[in-house]
Amino acid sequence: MLGNTNKFNSICSEAPFVVMAKNGDGNLHIAMLPWLAFGHIIPFLELAKLMAIRGHKISFLSTPRNIDRIPQIPKTLTSSIKFVKVDLTKVENLPENAESTKDLPLNKVKYLKIACDGFQESVMDFLKTSSPDWIIFDFVTYWLGPLAAEHGVRTAFFSVFPAVFLGHTGSPEALMHANATLEDLTKKRSWVTFETDVRASLFQLTNYLSSDDGNIVKVTDSYRLGATIHGCDAVFVRTSLDFEPEWLNLLDQLYKKPVIPTGLLPATTAAAENDTSWQFTKEWLDKHEKGSVVYIAFGTETKPSQYELTQLALGLELCGLPFYWVLIDQRGSSDNEVIELPNGFEERTRGRGVVCRTWAPQFKILNHDSVGGLLIHSGMSSVVEGFQLGKPLVLLPFMMDQGTIATYLVEKKMAYMVHRDEMDGSFEPESVADSLSLVMVKEEGKVYREKAKEMMALFGDRDVQDKCVDDLVHFLQNSSSK
Repeated sequence: MLGNTNKFNSICSEAPFVVMAKNGDGNLHIAMLPWLAFGHIIPFLELAKLMAIRGHKISFLSTPRNIDRIPQIPKTLTSSIKFVKVDLTKVENLPENAESTKDLPLNKVKYLKIACDGFQESVMDFLKTSSPDWIIFDFVTYWLGPLAAEHGVRTAFFSVFPAVFLGHTGSPEALMHANATLEDLTKKRSWVTFETDVRASLFQLTNYLSSDDGNIVKVTDSYRLGATIHGCDAVFVRTSLDFEPEWLNLLDQLYKKPVIPTGLLPATTAAAENDTSWQFTKEWLDKHEKGSVVYIAFGTETKPSQYELTQLALGLELCGLPFYWVLIDQRGSSDNEVIELPNGFEERTRGRGVVCRTWAPQFKILNHDSVGGLLIHSGMSSVVEGFQLGKPLVLLPFMMDQGTIATYLVEKKMAYMVHRDEMDGSFEPESVADSLSLVMVKEEGKVYREKAKEMMALFGDRDVQDKCVDDLVHFLQNSSSK
């Protein structure tokens, strides 16, 4: 077992936190341990809040620096959600203070996963002393299922990836043995019994695999995911039956254990009106016509290459639309690969465009009337936020999971994807410009604008979300006997 000499420690508060295991009225103590990426931490937190609202006690485990960066929760939930700080094991080549994927270039994320394996002793101590009814965890900590079972704690894997990605990757056994070739992953998989165009492109798979070094990575992501699914009691998926009926049914067949949708977890407004970062942005947005601005962002983990950045910028310049671009040009202080916008780009687009290199209040920006569409990487949080507000999507996926989500949305005629070469991922500025003009302006792109409005009912319906969480909690209560 990998050790960690620094045991877990929890944030102290003035009011004592009383752990409530299952009792007569059905209240549960639920622990949660997301992967150290904010694209995972935030959906876990949203689910935690929805369960806490229903009277359950949550222990939310993460590293100290990540917990300090988590958005504030409502004051009404501070007595129900306890943040537990778990120190990260020191690993060679993992930079100091790098505790999430946003702190690291892609080629160093593997060291963060190795450091996560050092959580085992701390998590075991937590299970012994806190005795939760359930622990909900992520794919990286593949060892947690058997460990929790030794202590009588039931486990659920919560996938922030939708069912389409999980179904495309296959059964736990297929994942753990990983015999598929790259070519296999670019085609319809043999276990998929219905017609579909869902797949990843070769360049997306190459981008993903290039971040792994077989001499260093002893446990692949494929094995981690397969072992996680194999070792847990249930699988929770960020999706809904209305969004992915065929793929959810496929997971039931592949996993042979309960698969429960959590709902799509639509966002809620968090930033205050007097937030200075929002005030500047709002004043800029107010100057533009309704539906005229394109919002561009690729999540906290996706950093374009220099080639991709240049083509994107030239495409934005060519299309002539106003834009607000949240650009990640460095992933942590150890990222030495500098990417730069084309010479003179910001001067030529000044007034028409904003390039934001810091955090931006994405949901509030998208909710502004001047924003007419999104250019995104197909990450689920951005997809959900865009559709819940009725904004049409232009997709530019970079990695394998993004590619499968993008092809599913295109297959369902929910979104439009920028054309890229299947082999090397190359694309022209004209492809970016034409895609944005089609979806946001042209008459033939009206179908995407209308579809986005239709999607508001699916992605933003609070009643549907509440029913999903009610069903999930009912399952937890009925399955939590120790």
